Amino acid sequence: MSNEPVSFPSFHERANELSASDHARIRLAERMRELIYTSFMSTAKDSAVDAAIAEVERAIDHLSADDVPGSAAAESHFSDRSPFYGLMNPLSMPMEMGRDESVGEFGAITGNVVFTEPYEGPPGHCHGGFIAAAFDEVLGMAQSLTGRPGMTGKLSITYRSPTPLHTNIMFRGWVERIDGRKIFTKGTAHNGDTLCAEAEVLFLSMPPEMMDMLRKGRDLSAKPPQ
Repeated sequence: MSNEPVSFPSFHERANELSASDHARIRLAERMRELIYTSFMSTAKDSAVDAAIAEVERAIDHLSADDVPGSAAAESHFSDRSPFYGLMNPLSMPMEMGRDESVGEFGAITGNVVFTEPYEGPPGHCHGGFIAAAFDEVLGMAQSLTGRPGMTGKLSITYRSPTPLHTNIMFRGWVERIDGRKIFTKGTAHNGDTLCAEAEVLFLSMPPEMMDMLRKGRDLSAKPPQ
């Protein structure tokens, strides 16, 4: 593994340092992950659950008290809001990303993650849908190393063995070849020496103006339905 800081082109590359507000949101997301896990696993009495609900409602009121038009999620960088490795996203594990420059022309991307019970499918093991999505994230980052990133066109997963919870899973992805706008990538997921799954993902490179159009087209400022 390279000891150099990981830098990614396009939407994976952060231009600015994290602000004090960003760090506060990272701390909030950390506690939210703890709340998600604890509430999911808790065997507390109904009275304790009701008390917790009241505390959560108060927390929502605190976060809404100074609400202004716009969205912190829309203004944050993709690396911070990613649903898999974004430190500001309470839904992320978060996966720890890295880069191995010794692989192929562009290098490989690695992602280390420990899945817990909220991600469970088969008893004691990760749901296959999360594994597929993790591959999409890792290989999406790998294809961006070409400097001409695009969007997922086709994702194919072969599951080799069940992926256990509470165990470090190493995802690895790299660019296999490029054919015009098509970027062909491959990836693996291992539990130690055990191969859990393999992936082949086709990405379709997009011109910068298309990415700008997607950014402008989203509306993250809309309020969720009541």
